[in-house]
Amino acid sequence: MPPGAAPSGRFDRLDALRAVAILWMAVFHFCFDLNYFKFIHENFYRDPFWTVQRTVIVTLFVFVSGLGQAIAWEQGQSWPRFWRRWAQVAACALLVTAGSYLMFPRSYISFGVLHAFAVMLIIGRLTAGAKLWLWPMGLVAVLLPQLVQDPFFDTRLTNWVGLVTRKPITEDYAPLLPWIGVMWWGIAAGQWVLQQRRPWLAGPLPQRLSPLAVLGRWSLSFYMVHQPVLISLLMVVAALVR
Repeated sequence: MPPGAAPSGRFDRLDALRAVAILWMAVFHFCFDLNYFKFIHENFYRDPFWTVQRTVIVTLFVFVSGLGQAIAWEQGQSWPRFWRRWAQVAACALLVTAGSYLMFPRSYISFGVLHAFAVMLIIGRLTAGAKLWLWPMGLVAVLLPQLVQDPFFDTRLTNWVGLVTRKPITEDYAPLLPWIGVMWWGIAAGQWVLQQRRPWLAGPLPQRLSPLAVLGRWSLSFYMVHQPVLISLLMVVAALVR
């Protein structure tokens, strides 16, 4: 499971969709690593080709996690089960901070995607019962950072909220606002689909796509392992060709 709820019953279609997001992310990170080792020369911080991709990938991840939260809420997931999964996500977020500090001490990740998930999962769990109210709540959360900014939120201790006047210098930044809005939309959409179009999520997955479902079930592990593997391989290649 990705940073998201772990329902007791599997929904192969949702797992496969999660795998699509994780594979797209891996390709994006591989290109980033190629640039870091100067095999290619791209601007991942300003070029819309890369910045828009990053936004779409995170949006897909968060929305799919919201769908997973809707399933967990419908199945009555227990708090102990929730906290076990949450602890895994939170621990991985701390590891990301530590690892990024070693590679990028001036722009290490203090509040990236996994940190955001650790916060949003709790909020999503507590607010899933809002049902239809999740749609306007999500809209407010998405629009608020465009309407309200204050220098108070520009520090590392406060930029996690998202109401910054400038993007912080960091390798990954996924603030609570606007991303909690996308999760709320995912939860709301998941609740509607489960009630009105359940086969969209619960229907069978074609056999040829079953590997995607398997990958989707292990997406957090894949997330944590893929970058160290890619970076190690490129370090070896760089040492051999230079």
